[in-house]
Amino acid sequence: MTSRVSEPGVLVIFGGTGDLARRKLIPALASLAAGGLLHEAVQVLGISRSREHDDDSYRDLVRRACVDAGRADAIDPARFHFFSMPGGTPEEYQGLADRLGTLRSENELPPRHAFYLALPIAAMGKTIEALGAAGLAHAPDGGWTRIVVEKPFGHDLDSARALVDTTRRHFEETQVYRIDHYLGKETVQNLLAFRFGNAIFESLWNRDRIAAVEIMVAESVGVGDRGDYYDASGALRDMVQNHLAQLLTLVAMEVPPVIGAESVRYEKTKVLRSIAPITSRDVVFGQYAAGTIDGEAVPGYRDETGIDAGSTTETFAALKLEIMNWRWQGVPFYVRTGKRLPRRLTRIGVRFRSSPVCMFEHEGVCHVSSDVLILTLQPDEGFSLHIDVKKPGSLQELQRIPLTFRYRDQFDGLPDAYETLLHDVLEGDQTLFVHSEEVLESWRLLDPILADPPVAHPYKGGTWGPEAAAGWTLGEPALMREGR
Repeated sequence: MTSRVSEPGVLVIFGGTGDLARRKLIPALASLAAGGLLHEAVQVLGISRSREHDDDSYRDLVRRACVDAGRADAIDPARFHFFSMPGGTPEEYQGLADRLGTLRSENELPPRHAFYLALPIAAMGKTIEALGAAGLAHAPDGGWTRIVVEKPFGHDLDSARALVDTTRRHFEETQVYRIDHYLGKETVQNLLAFRFGNAIFESLWNRDRIAAVEIMVAESVGVGDRGDYYDASGALRDMVQNHLAQLLTLVAMEVPPVIGAESVRYEKTKVLRSIAPITSRDVVFGQYAAGTIDGEAVPGYRDETGIDAGSTTETFAALKLEIMNWRWQGVPFYVRTGKRLPRRLTRIGVRFRSSPVCMFEHEGVCHVSSDVLILTLQPDEGFSLHIDVKKPGSLQELQRIPLTFRYRDQFDGLPDAYETLLHDVLEGDQTLFVHSEEVLESWRLLDPILADPPVAHPYKGGTWGPEAAAGWTLGEPALMREGR
């Protein structure tokens, strides 16, 4: 994240009293203010259907959110305002336009508005239409209007296309910030620096030197209180279409001419367009049963609140993908995610090809392990390169050792993803946001699976997924799942 102070303007949060606003957005704004990165003139207008709040009560909510996040007194609550829109009527949107005018006048602000839609997917299209109808989609000269859309970006290809079309009717693509919070994580951004800032790795980043790639997002938790949403979604929609697809594109993309929004998003879209059609042979689904995690018994998926007793929704998905381009032809990409796995872990593994000739045959040693690069995105962020070294005394014994870097050993802390992304919204930097073509291409790939999903194999909570997916790995499960 740059150290530049954001531009002044008004940030409007639809869903301003909701869970995302209280847990993430308000604390992120407080952190930006504490770090001197939020312009002192920026005002925040929270919007909700609730009739129970006014400016004073909303500021109390802001204070509590900051205290809960350890950011007490980091930002002046007087910068927060509230506007009730219980019906979402045209008259209410006109009232919103008037309120924005008042805020600008009182704080001597230019006509700059960022509308953050922290809303359920069903409300996205209607809200975008209403903003456009109220004349709030564009600003006069000297100002700007931006709209921030939270995932999921649709439920399938048709709904995603409809949402994109609705958005395009009122907003230019340069105004739209589709937010995937994984892209705001410092370690995810470091993928670009790691690849393109270190020639030693970029020169090896191809089918001639790499044998396989694995991308894993593991969660130890179950569905919690999201049962109703999750049962209509599943792992493929909830994680693969967005988070994992984004990680895949950053790992596999070509070198852009510059690190900027247009160049980076163009190269990411090219990756998605190069993936071979996914068939049923390329997918394994699973659903967690009762099990044990860290010595504690956990219920099965069908025993969770809000889940139908006969649900077939997948809580685990593993895919084997092939990128049909010059750089990656023939290299398998294993993508996997699941709930109720043994530990929370997001990790990318790259296995390099073995030496073409055994150099230790005269010593009776012909098995030499491939070098493996592990990039850990959370927790214990960092990376490690695992290589073989000779144990002292004899060439007959080789030992795998890691060359390791951890962020915690070098830096005081990492900014929260929402701090980075909110700052970028106010600065007008779309590099870490998802283009509409990325959305459509990822749904295009997954739509055939959604139309004819495979059977979800049961797996015990606290294990690494169903046996049917056991072979779809980097070939280094101990490195991917446990230590460095």
